[in-house]
This record gives sequence, structure tokens and C-alpha cells, in this order.
Amino acid sequence: MIQKLQNIFVLTEKGAKDLVKATLLTVAANLSLMFPVGLLIMVLRHIIEALQTGENPAAGIWKYTAVAAFLTVLIYIIHWFQYESLYIATYKESANRRVGLAEKMRQLPLSFFGQRDLSDLTSTIMSDCSSLEQAFSHFIPQLFGTVISTVLISIGLLLMDWRMGLAAIWVVPVSALLVIGSKWIQDQFGTQSILKKRAATDGLQQLLETIKDIKACNQKEIYLNRLKNKLTQAEKAAIHSELATGVFVSSAQALLRIGIATTILAGISLLISGQLDLTTFLIFLIVASRFYDPLNVCYMNLAATFNAKLQIERMRSIEEQPIQTGVKEYTPNGYDIAFDHVTFAYHENEGVLRDVSFTARQGEITALVGPSGGGKSTAAKLAARFWDVNGGKVCLGEVDVSSVDPETLLKNYAIVFQDVVLFHDTVMENIRLGRRNATDTEVLAAAKAAQCDEFIKQLPEEYQTVIGENGSTLSGGERQRISIARALLKDAPVVLLDEATASLDVENETAIQTALSGLVQNKTVLIIAHRMRTVMGADKVVVLSDGKVAEMGAPNALIKTNGIFRHMVELQRESQEWSL
Repeated sequence: MIQKLQNIFVLTEKGAKDLVKATLLTVAANLSLMFPVGLLIMVLRHIIEALQTGENPAAGIWKYTAVAAFLTVLIYIIHWFQYESLYIATYKESANRRVGLAEKMRQLPLSFFGQRDLSDLTSTIMSDCSSLEQAFSHFIPQLFGTVISTVLISIGLLLMDWRMGLAAIWVVPVSALLVIGSKWIQDQFGTQSILKKRAATDGLQQLLETIKDIKACNQKEIYLNRLKNKLTQAEKAAIHSELATGVFVSSAQALLRIGIATTILAGISLLISGQLDLTTFLIFLIVASRFYDPLNVCYMNLAATFNAKLQIERMRSIEEQPIQTGVKEYTPNGYDIAFDHVTFAYHENEGVLRDVSFTARQGEITALVGPSGGGKSTAAKLAARFWDVNGGKVCLGEVDVSSVDPETLLKNYAIVFQDVVLFHDTVMENIRLGRRNATDTEVLAAAKAAQCDEFIKQLPEEYQTVIGENGSTLSGGERQRISIARALLKDAPVVLLDEATASLDVENETAIQTALSGLVQNKTVLIIAHRMRTVMGADKVVVLSDGKVAEMGAPNALIKTNGIFRHMVELQRESQEWSL
């Protein structure tokens, strides 16, 4: 049962056990609320018997007072344990769920993130987890507990008098079917509400990320109106979802009240015909007055559980994603990167690389060049196993990278991509990310080698300056040089540079190339660049065009041929001579 609950609700083993415990304690809490009813029945019987025998009804009443005090303490204890199992355990499970999702995504290939909306993933981890936190603390255990306690009380009523029992409980299955039967409708409205909220979140995130361009193009009003429309649609969808739930739940709750009327009518009829005694009739009236209250809450919980299932399915879609696995330890024979008849596509029937073969040798600079969309960046990412190839294989030191755990593999890579990511932290810590145990002296040395020292010393607090979210206080070239400093600090045997010098001026580009030259010794360097002056310093050039290796060789040798590389060099030379 524990395993089944884990699968249904995407819980940890402890979370599933806590759910069972919370459900059982909810059953006990619901049944404990019938204790006062039972005590009241005992008091009524005592008073009726005393009146029938002519005794003083107040005699012996102290016993019931003592029982009432005991029951009060017992109910308090039961509800205390219920509270602890419902809320405290649920909050811990919610934290574990978030950590589990983050840990799962850490092991997923980057292809997963390319196919999913990042704001949607953020919503799943934060918003959906919060909603499920409420569901498992307020709805689901109470729902299960109420169902079980209702079944137990119903059996007791039927055993006491099946006719009165039927009169009291017939509304329960009918009203339950009304709520359960509306699940499809509630799911439809609930799904629409989630989609509209996601669209509104996407619109808000896009507005914030592109605010400079929107203002520069004088499109503020247009984008604000679009965002306002998305927020309005999200609000309407939420109202429709709540209304759809409310209509069926309120109808079911109203139907439950008919049970009190049928209990009274059936009781009076049986009482008049002499088939029922007054005491039993009063017992059923008292029980009926309390019997339906947990069910009113139960139907609201049932509707909330339907909505929770939608969020659970979103989490399940992440949990069921296949992860990248591999050995934790491996011994490569050197650090040559070999592409052996590699085929790859981001989407089926959309080939990016087709039968690509080349070797980037240790101690050399291998440059990937070619027209945009030719597969250069894809090849670099395949070399680091950000994706897995569809055909052929990529090897590092004669070891297939697909057989190695990604985190173990990446310990041997220092990577600088065109899109730099910096953190809202000091310059020192942003560079130290390359090697967390690096000393300040080593960080400073890497910064100087990457030509960062000069501009860093002009910052208000130099290396201790907080540079804002994604380095917002720095220029594009400065951000990229910090990224290069990280790679230099890591000092890994394999260096991947994807347009690493794209944002640098000629002077700094020359300085960076000098720094990188010192990094090449006994290392494998795979560089992607459009500037031919960067490529000309490479040992080997691989020209990728339409996903295939069109040319390969030393840059000077390729210039002598009448091919793509020579054409690119000539075009760039012409563009440098162009002026206004």
C-alpha cells in the first residue's frame, strides 16, 4: 500500500507512511467527535429511566461529569497527534518534494530543459508544491479519514436499526456520486486555470526580461495591454474553475441536509406505528445532526483532491523523465575528443549533425567554424554530454562519454559559452565558482590572466563588489572575461570555448588569446569562433556545414583551397574594409 501511495501522489516512502498515519488519526479524530453524542445518549437514558422509576435524575450525574472530563482530555490528545501528523509532517514532506524535484532535474539532460518552459518548471517546484502542501495538510488525509469514519458510523447505524440507518445514510452515496461524477468537468476547468496562470507568468517574465527593448521600441503600452489581457484571462479561468467546483459541491452539501428530513419522517412514522422506541429515535436525531458535518468538508476536500491530481501529474511528468547515468569513476587514455560517425537531432526527423567524424587532440586547438546553424555549438555540447547522441559515439580519451556520469565527466571540462551566466554575488565568488576550494591568490591570478584585473579594480569595492543579477552592472565583454577567468581557474584538461571572445574588442581579444595560449599546453581545446583572426591560431579547423564535416585541416592549408573556409575568410576581410 505504501508503494501504491508513493506512485499515486508522488511521495517519498516516509511521506506515504505519514499519509497513512495522518489518515488513521483523522479517523480517530472524527470518531472522537461522536464521544459527546454517545455521552449525551447515556445521560438521556439515565434521565428517562429515572423519571420512569420515580428516582431523582440528578443522582449519579457526577459519573457522567467525570466521563465528560476524561473524554475532553482524550479528544484533545487525539487532535494534537492529528495536527502533528497533518501539518508538521506535511511541511517536511513538501520540503523533501522540492529537494527531490531539484535533484531529479539535476540529473536530467539539457534536452529536457530545451523542451520545457522554464517558468513552467519554476511554477511546478514553487506553486504546485505549495498547493500540494495545502492539499496534504488540509484535504487528502481528511478526505480518506472522513470516508473511513463515515463507513464505520454507517455500519453502526444500520446495525442499530437498518430502517432508520437507511433513512439517514441514503443521501451519502447519492451526493458523493454527484461530486465524483463532476470530476471531468472540474478537471477541464482546473486545467484551463493552470494553463492561463502559466501564460500570465510567462508574459510577466518576458516583460521583465525584455523591458529595455520594449521601452527602446516604444512598445510599452502594447506589451502592458497584452499582459493585462493574460492576467484577466487567468483571473476568469480561476473564477470559472472555482464556480464549477462550487456548484457541484454546494449541491451535494444541500442534498445531505435532506437526510435529516428523511430521518425525522422515517422516525416519526416508525414511532407512531410502535416499531421504534423514543430513545432510539432521539439517538438517530442526535447522530444525524453530527453525521453530515464531516461530509460537508469531505466534499470540498474531494474537489480539492481533483485539482491536486492535476498538479501531481505535472510533477509526475518530471519524475518519469529518464536521467543520464554512467560510471562514477573512469580512467581515460589521454584527453583526445573523438567524434565517430555522430548523428544527432533535437527533434525527430530534424537532423542537426549527420555522420560527423573528427578528433580534437590533446595539446592542440581545434576550431569549429562554418555557417550559422551548421551544428558547431551542438557538437561542443555533445562533447560534454549535455545531450546524448542519436547515432555513433563521442569519446574522451577512448572512453564513450555516454557511459560516464555527467557530473564525473564534467570535472574534466572547463567551459565558456557565448551566453554567460553570473550570480548576484561578489566578483571574487563568481570567479571562484570555477574551483570552490581555490585561494584568493589563485582567483586573482586567474582574473589577471583573463584580463579582468584592470576593470575589477575600478569597481567600488574591487573584487568584493556585488555585480547584480547575472552581472547586470557589468558590460558584455566584462561578463565574458569573468566567465573565462572561471575556466582558467578550473584548469581542467579539456577546454570548450563557444564564441568566448565574441564580446571583446580587438585589444582584449588579443590579450585573451595570449592567456589561452598558456592554457593549451597538454590540454584539449575545442573552440567555436566566427572571427577568422581567432581561428587562424588554431592547429586544426573543422568546417561544419548543414550538419556535416565539409572541410578539415590546418587553417593555412584550407585557405589555399577554394572552399567554405576560404570564402568565410574573404567575406570577413571585405566586411572589415566596409565603412559608412
